[in-house]
Amino acid sequence: MAHDGARRGGAPTTAGGDDGTVTAVVRALLSAVPASCTWLQPLTGEDGRVDDFLIAAIGGRGDDLYGRGVDRIGERVGELYPSMVGGPLWLLYFQVLDTGVPAELPDFRYAEQRAGIVADSLFEVSVQPALGGLLVWWQRTDEARRRLERTELLGSLGWAEYDLITGRSEWSPGMFRIFERDPALGPMSRAEQSAALFADDRGISETAWQTMDSGAASDVTVRVRTGDAVKYLRILSDVARDADGSPLKVYAVVQDVTAREDTRTAMERLSDQLRTREMTALAEHRLAAQLQTMIQPVPPEPFDLAGLQAVVSYLPAERAVRVGGDWYHAQTLPDGQVALAVGDVAGHGMDAANGMAHLRFSLVAWLSIGIRDPGALLGHMNLLCLQLGITGTAVIGVYDPAARTLSWARAGHMPPLLARGGAVSELDRPAGLLLGAAGDTVYPVLAPTLQDDDLVLFYTDGLVERRSTDTDVLLDQVKQTLAEVSADPDRQSLDRLRALLHHPSPDDDTCTLAVRVRS
Repeated sequence: MAHDGARRGGAPTTAGGDDGTVTAVVRALLSAVPASCTWLQPLTGEDGRVDDFLIAAIGGRGDDLYGRGVDRIGERVGELYPSMVGGPLWLLYFQVLDTGVPAELPDFRYAEQRAGIVADSLFEVSVQPALGGLLVWWQRTDEARRRLERTELLGSLGWAEYDLITGRSEWSPGMFRIFERDPALGPMSRAEQSAALFADDRGISETAWQTMDSGAASDVTVRVRTGDAVKYLRILSDVARDADGSPLKVYAVVQDVTAREDTRTAMERLSDQLRTREMTALAEHRLAAQLQTMIQPVPPEPFDLAGLQAVVSYLPAERAVRVGGDWYHAQTLPDGQVALAVGDVAGHGMDAANGMAHLRFSLVAWLSIGIRDPGALLGHMNLLCLQLGITGTAVIGVYDPAARTLSWARAGHMPPLLARGGAVSELDRPAGLLLGAAGDTVYPVLAPTLQDDDLVLFYTDGLVERRSTDTDVLLDQVKQTLAEVSADPDRQSLDRLRALLHHPSPDDDTCTLAVRVRS
């Protein structure tokens, strides 16, 4: 099967010792390497110049796009892959062979116009000189990029691939955790997955396939049984096709959203209770407060974020019937930045708490898919408020601990307060109409730089608004408190600040989120 040099006027050569022995050793070594790599030997033509390369050895995971493995040993690259001849990788082979200097091709695109093969594939290719030939390492990147980067770091996430031609499945570790399955058993078969699916949800699964057949991505939520538990899984899936449009693979990202669905169920149950004739204003207050606690539990102690220390305070209104829609969010994101936000949905009781839940869960979702611009996040939130028929205010910040910058924007909300060395000021106030007022609103972003031990306070209007006292007077009192705490900063600064600001409003809930820049 091998092509010897006599066919083309020259034989491949290797450095040092008997060629057959060296080749055998290299083949044995590469066959044990769990990677996609090949050892190529140069072939010379009648003019003595290299005009092709012989595949002399293949790595343990060396199957190519066509499913060909070790049977390619002894074949010529130019004959197996004619479209490569004269292309960037082909030229790189000659460059490394000529200079002896390793090189890489980070974005090598291999195009194929053949049915049954993915039309466009992207690779990172590393070429090393080795024993008179070339050692070529292949890393496919287009499939990896289909998986959301670092999705499993967000929690309760996993990815799966299903080959429609071979029937083989590949799961990430997150999938095995979601399905509580031993990885040694391998991915579940389609029959096992179908058995785990609730019978009433199989129609949803069929709808997902029809959506993908139409060329669109599918986004559905279904119920599955894992042991004695019932889980809600959100499944986002799409299809890779060949040049003729025939489906080849299904890619899916799966998220366990059981907690969110349980919260929705609780919300519906509490709403039903509120509709009964026996429900009083006091009961509404207790149920709405219970809902707020489920959606956004308040940490009892200060907690660390990337480059920051944070503390949250949530004080219900003193008057029982005045439960509001105040909310907060504080999270270190997978890329190392920190999301900070507070907001207030207009109104009181269950309607406000329900609106608050929509906004906070949506913010978490937008952050999880990589949206980091505070103005863009407020723009999405504004459109959601218009759809829900609610209004509210919010301020969103994204802190970069490496640059010490706080990018932030506001929608009808009070700007955060910055305390530094005993001096306090509002951050410069950008424009920003309240949420749900107009569909074409733009939210400008400012990005001040922070310093060690700076204190930044995000708050809702319950902190500074009272019917009996002027807002400016209360705001000045808050600034004085911040100034006193920031004049003598330490790790207990946030504890002291929360204690000093612990004054509930008689008319409205109060939510505060304070952060200290760690040195």
